[in-house]
Amino acid sequence: MHEHHHHEVSAKTVSMLLISFIINMFLSLVEFVGGIISGSIALIGDALHNTSDALSILVAVIAFKIGAKKADAKYTYGFKRAEVIGGFINLILLFISGCYLAIEGIERLITPEQIDGKMIIIISILALIIDVATAKISHHGAHHSHNMKMVFVHNLADAFGSIGVILSGICVMLWGIYRVDGVIALIIATYMIWQAVVSFKPIVNVLMNAAPESIDLEEVKKTIAKIKGVKDVHHLHLWCIDEHETALECHVVSEDMVVAQKIAKKLDEKFAIEHCNVQVETKEKCCKCSCCDD
Repeated sequence: MHEHHHHEVSAKTVSMLLISFIINMFLSLVEFVGGIISGSIALIGDALHNTSDALSILVAVIAFKIGAKKADAKYTYGFKRAEVIGGFINLILLFISGCYLAIEGIERLITPEQIDGKMIIIISILALIIDVATAKISHHGAHHSHNMKMVFVHNLADAFGSIGVILSGICVMLWGIYRVDGVIALIIATYMIWQAVVSFKPIVNVLMNAAPESIDLEEVKKTIAKIKGVKDVHHLHLWCIDEHETALECHVVSEDMVVAQKIAKKLDEKFAIEHCNVQVETKEKCCKCSCCDD
């Protein structure tokens, strides 16, 4: 049986996210300026990554605000999918930033330039402290919200990125290995592109009204068919309203006019499907539509 968890994002959590956004934007500005002055593409890359994560936090805050709005006559399902749309925007920005950084990193490997290792280390230590602090802030609520968890994971990854840039500065100072700057930039770029690619499918699935991967459509159909009074199940559609809520509609053939309540209760208990639209028919006949092959 599935358990149901409804966790609204508190005003305190949103406030902490706003603090994380401000801190990360400040860090990005410091890293970007420091990267230009020191000549480090790895530091600029970390600044791009931090900017992307900061924007993700801002989008998350906006999405929480919009998602909290009540459904109206136009948006009858409410505004909860705003968070998914925001995630898709962040995904595109993350991918573009990663590609740009990869190009710059390859160029730096081919033609290494002299960089200021001491400045890189100082700024990256500052970045590491801020990354750890913002990761701690975003950790609040990470156990209850997938979006908050992703913000936390991104901030934690930023901390590891800062460690990489510190190592780059040490290599420059001690051994004069300037190409390591390009290597670190490529590592950060690879992570950014990989995150974008991995996140693409689940986000697009929600936007395309795909059935959640955690639920087997055939199992749902068999579960409905086993309910007493159900003779046939067809015109079955299952989709995600947002990353947490699933909806279902179907036609069933039955002489029992209250069978819809039994189906809704069973699906809620077994699959955590809370939005059920069941049309009961007394004949094994229904009008066909372009989205129904049964």
